[in-house]
Amino acid sequence: MNADRELVDAVLAETPGAFTRLVRIHQNLCRHLIQRLVRDPEDVRDLCQETFLRVHRTLRQYRGESALRTWIGRIAWNLALRHLERKRIPVLEPGRNDAVQPLERVADEADVEAAAADDEAAALLHDAIERLPAVQRGVLTLYHLDELPIAEIASITGLAEGTIKSHLFRGRARLRQLLETRLGVCP
Repeated sequence: MNADRELVDAVLAETPGAFTRLVRIHQNLCRHLIQRLVRDPEDVRDLCQETFLRVHRTLRQYRGESALRTWIGRIAWNLALRHLERKRIPVLEPGRNDAVQPLERVADEADVEAAAADDEAAALLHDAIERLPAVQRGVLTLYHLDELPIAEIASITGLAEGTIKSHLFRGRARLRQLLETRLGVCP
C-alpha cells in the first residue's frame, strides 16, 4: 500500500502525469467492475469517466485503510448500482431483498466437432450468466473470473461476506438450473 500512498500523494500535490498514471493503472478494473453490472457499452464508458471524476474530487478522503484499487472499485460499483436503480433495472432476484470461467478448449485443433461443441457450451454458459440478476452476475464473475477473494469483493461492493457467499451459492444454483434446462438434462 506504500505505492498507493505515494501515488495518491503525487496526485494531491498535482504532480504532472500522476492522475493519468492513476487512471491508467486502475481503468481496467473500473471497466470490468462496471461491465459486470451494466451491459450497455456507452453507459459503461460514461460510468468509468464518472468514476474517475469522483475519484479526483474525493481523493483527499482516501485514508489508506484498504488498497487504492479496492477504494476505486467501491466507487465504480456504487455508481453502477445507482445507474441501474435510476433505469429501474433489477439488481437482485425478484422477491429478494438482501461467470464462472468460460469453458476452455481441450480438444486439439484437428477435432472440429469437439471444438464446435466447446464453443456452443461456452456460448450457453455466457448466455446463462447474462440472465442472472446484476448483483449475482457481478459477484459471481468477480469471484470466478477476476479471482478476487471474498473479503475484497466485500470491500468493493459493501456487501457482507455472508451475503456474497449467498449470492455465489444462488448464482451457481441458477446457472446450473439454466444450463440443465437449455441442455435438456434432468436435475
